[in-house]
Amino acid sequence: MEHADDHDNPLDVLSMDPGSERDSSKPAAPFRRRRRQWGAERPRPPLPAMEKPASTAATWMGGFAIVATVVAFVAYFALTIVSQVIDNGITDSTYLGQSLAYVIVMGFLIFSTFSYLLARQGALYRSRGHVRTPRAEIDAFMSSTRPSLTALVPSYAEDPGVVRATLLSAALQEYPRLRVVLLLDDPPNPSDPAAAASLDECRALPGELQTLLDGPYERFTHALTAHEEAARENGAGTPDGIRTLAIDYRWAATWLREQQVGYARASNADDFLADEVLGGLAGDFERTSQALFDALDQGAAIPAERLSQLCRRLVWTFDVKLSSFERKAYANLPHDANKAMNLNAYMALMGRRVKRVETRLGTMLRYTEGEEGVLIPDSDYLLTLDADSVLLREYCLRLVHHLEMPGNERVGVIQTPYSAFRGAPTRLERIAAATTDIQHILHQGLTYFDATFWVGANAVIRKAALNDIVEISFVGGQEVRRYVQDRTVIEDTESSIDLVAHGWSLYNYPERLSYSATPPDFGSLAVQRARWANGGLLIAPKFRRLIKSRRKEGDRIRRASIILRTNYMASISWASIGLVVLLTFPFDDRLLSPIIVAAALPYFLAMSYDFRRLGYKRSDIFRVYAFNLILLPVNLAGTFKSLQQAAAKSKIAFARTPKVANRTAAPALYILAAYAIAIFSFYTVANDIRTENWSHAAFAAFNGVLTTYAIGAFIGFRNSIADLVLGAVHWVQVPRRPKLADATPQATENEWESILYFGPDHDPTSDAPPPVAMTTTAPPRHGDTRSRQRTS
Repeated sequence: MEHADDHDNPLDVLSMDPGSERDSSKPAAPFRRRRRQWGAERPRPPLPAMEKPASTAATWMGGFAIVATVVAFVAYFALTIVSQVIDNGITDSTYLGQSLAYVIVMGFLIFSTFSYLLARQGALYRSRGHVRTPRAEIDAFMSSTRPSLTALVPSYAEDPGVVRATLLSAALQEYPRLRVVLLLDDPPNPSDPAAAASLDECRALPGELQTLLDGPYERFTHALTAHEEAARENGAGTPDGIRTLAIDYRWAATWLREQQVGYARASNADDFLADEVLGGLAGDFERTSQALFDALDQGAAIPAERLSQLCRRLVWTFDVKLSSFERKAYANLPHDANKAMNLNAYMALMGRRVKRVETRLGTMLRYTEGEEGVLIPDSDYLLTLDADSVLLREYCLRLVHHLEMPGNERVGVIQTPYSAFRGAPTRLERIAAATTDIQHILHQGLTYFDATFWVGANAVIRKAALNDIVEISFVGGQEVRRYVQDRTVIEDTESSIDLVAHGWSLYNYPERLSYSATPPDFGSLAVQRARWANGGLLIAPKFRRLIKSRRKEGDRIRRASIILRTNYMASISWASIGLVVLLTFPFDDRLLSPIIVAAALPYFLAMSYDFRRLGYKRSDIFRVYAFNLILLPVNLAGTFKSLQQAAAKSKIAFARTPKVANRTAAPALYILAAYAIAIFSFYTVANDIRTENWSHAAFAAFNGVLTTYAIGAFIGFRNSIADLVLGAVHWVQVPRRPKLADATPQATENEWESILYFGPDHDPTSDAPPPVAMTTTAPPRHGDTRSRQRTS
């Protein structure tokens, strides 16, 4: 049995200013609810956690779509290209060059459609084979096996209300002795008053939520003692025991309903937290309470062990330790501007004893031995959770239970790819959410073909797997551990390849148990999608080397896995470049054939069917196509950034997706590019009509109309003009450089200390930031991290 005094938090002594407490049951709404646009999504409940099993007809049609795509493309190549060149004796070099270019471009695009259909087919098969584990079996297993779990929530400049929802959903996981650590990555002493106030609110959140949850925890902990004593006798529960437990469940449900009613709602994400997390858990408790009362009325005999498990569920729901940690508050921790190093900085401390030391060079964390420092608890599993994501109540319990099952010892990462919050208030958010829900299906199919990628929004990770792939380097004499690589901004994708290379597998749990926010406007969406498009080309060579090494060892990777992983990493790049070629180059009319349209038709039909199955409209397939047209310059920018990063062999800063009350201004070049696509498409129509290139004219008209629609529906003509003006103003204005004279006295004030610490050759007026400070004593050696024993 867990005791209340176990909630003393060792990280409190390492935290920054804890901030002042406020009424945690009624958080202040940061923004007014966004005005709902015409054509947005109406509020409705989310999809069920369990996917409806695919019918036999659906799986047969999915297989037929794959075969039809391949046959149609081969037929096109044979009838349109080969027959015209060989049978008709065409020797025109211009036509031959266009034929080669067109086949290459369409080959890559058809490859992407084939990959979609293949992953989708795997998802259909998995939906038919998944059987949900009964809750009683999970409770019985966890009663004797309780692996430790720490939830890490990295946050940078997030709104306190958004962070609060994430922390609350993590804290209410029905998991024993859960630790939740908020990793604040904001500058510790911001000069902006608004940023300082927001940071103070985020710092106060762990303490507020801890106080909120401690009351129910202490109530149910005392009740658990009596139930466990009765369970030791291996008999049936007494009527008094059943009645007491039913009353406790009703009390917990009432408490949760009060939190649900009092929860401030400013967005569809707030609605989800209130109704599906708080309200959903309350509904579970109400039904359990009613079932216990019904059993009592019928005089049924419930085993005392089962009553103990049910009471333990109440304790586990509120059994949590919340704290915060700020790596930038310490001079000797890495300060790289990305989410990966925010996670790495804390994970490197886990299992070690540290103490906080004030020096003239800043506050430091020094490794120590004995009882003078604070032990940062290690953990069997880590839950990484983005600060704008929300988990349903059984996420941790079901995923850890799956990892603990025999045969899953080499599963390093398990997750449920996130779905989008329903009730999107803007048209763009609704279509972006539709693409997110489609990705959920595809990720399930990737697991079927052993091609799973870690999606960083949420995941349960085996700590032993991270210890296996950790890379240790020294910067300025300070040890830096990289469990998650920060070479690219899609750190989860590269880490997936690292895990596979070390013999670990990844797994997508076939249920919907996690949700995440979708950008509501084009400006914030452009930041997110440019980040997603950057990095895949940098990781692809590492995967290619893995394939070669496996072949040398005689352990070949499945072809379907190679196809799907390659498409996942590089399809954004080749699809964007291919679409630009099709939009801008007037290919010979003889190359356009109904057969190539037939090759792409199964993809569009399958996706429209999936939209309908997910609660959207079949016609959204055209809106998604238009949506991708205005994202074309964004994806190209991410691709070119990858190439630039590869050439310079440098890292780029992690670009956080903005979340503001009104909207985020989009870069002017992206707006200009969207208008350029529409204008050039209509120009191409006029030119093709003059040259009687009718097929290409129809394609150009289709793209021009949809691009114009996308600008108006997803960006807004007025908003686009405002962003263009704002971009022009920023381009004309030249930012002032700070005067170096202001910084010189500060740099030379402690020249003696710089000489003694850095050496006599150090230039105290250097603009470069000082290297990471090094502690005067080496960290204690704990042996091989792979063999570290579990700690609770």
